Amino acid sequence: MFKSRPEKQMSSLFEINQNILTFSNHLTLREVDQINAPLTKSLKKYDENSLIIELANLERLDSAGVVFLDNLQESLDARNIQVEIRPGNDKIRSILQTFAIPEIKEPLPERTGFFEKIGRSTFQFKEKTIQEYFYQMSDLAYWTFIGLFSRKHQRKGEIVNQAVTIGVNALPIVGLISFLIGLVLALQSAAQLRQFGANIFIVDLVVIAMTAEMGPLLTAIMIAGRSGSAIASELASMKVAEEIDALQTMALNPLRYLVAPKMQASILTLPFLTLLADILGILGGMVVAYFYLDISPVAFYHRMSDSLMLKDIITGIIKSLVFAGLIVQTSTFFGLHVSGGAVGVGKYTTKAVVTSIFLVILADSILGLIFY
Repeated sequence: MFKSRPEKQMSSLFEINQNILTFSNHLTLREVDQINAPLTKSLKKYDENSLIIELANLERLDSAGVVFLDNLQESLDARNIQVEIRPGNDKIRSILQTFAIPEIKEPLPERTGFFEKIGRSTFQFKEKTIQEYFYQMSDLAYWTFIGLFSRKHQRKGEIVNQAVTIGVNALPIVGLISFLIGLVLALQSAAQLRQFGANIFIVDLVVIAMTAEMGPLLTAIMIAGRSGSAIASELASMKVAEEIDALQTMALNPLRYLVAPKMQASILTLPFLTLLADILGILGGMVVAYFYLDISPVAFYHRMSDSLMLKDIITGIIKSLVFAGLIVQTSTFFGLHVSGGAVGVGKYTTKAVVTSIFLVILADSILGLIFY
């Protein structure tokens, strides 16, 4: 049997007899400081499988005493010693219940099946993401239209600044890529047309493809990667830095103050960028037709005037307007719904670009079915 031999000054505060630890008089902050070290030393020699903590003789117990008992129980549990606390009376029991530290259990991971995960994700996407996306689209369309007549809550000259950033600064890259795409398109087609002696039809192929399809699509993809990412990262950074909340505190609508000028500038500049892409793409095809198929620029021009229709040009312009709205809307949506701090800014910017390009291609397919 185990029996401690406490020091004289501690004998009135606690005693271990066999497997019963008894506290007497008070167990408050003062007594805890006094008995902590000697009790810990005594319990190191304790070799029983269980211990009963008897509190029947206590007259006072405070929160420090309750925490001390909890720590004592945890240390004994770690040594596989079963602990039983006997309050002794209702007063001590009430104090233990009041100041007891609840045991926090980690929730078990929820196990869901593959199809259940797909169904849940689809339901959340439908109920939350799509709904919020279209709500924001309607708000942005409203403030974009209102901004044409009232610029009360917009910075002076902001539309011009955004038009320069989105449109004018994109001229070199859009022009270069469009020229190269027109050149490659004509080069790949020329090899097949020469086999059948249909060299002149290279004009029809390049002109119609660039004006009705490739011009607006390529321009939109480049603007999504260039300007869409800039819009998403700007708004996401402001969201993380709580600047969006500051604007709302100042009674400024973020969509009207920040995004509406970007939408207006995109709608204004994207059709002109598309026309530039059409012209330079056709010019690239003309270069290949001249050097590879022996079609003079004069012959190319006359054939182009016969094959090019106003419908193809208008189709490309309408597509560019739709693409402009989708790019700004999608970039704004992901920028304003960012989470995860600085890491989330890059993550949601990538999502914005990828989703914008996907929606542009999807819209292009739908518009292609409508116009043809």
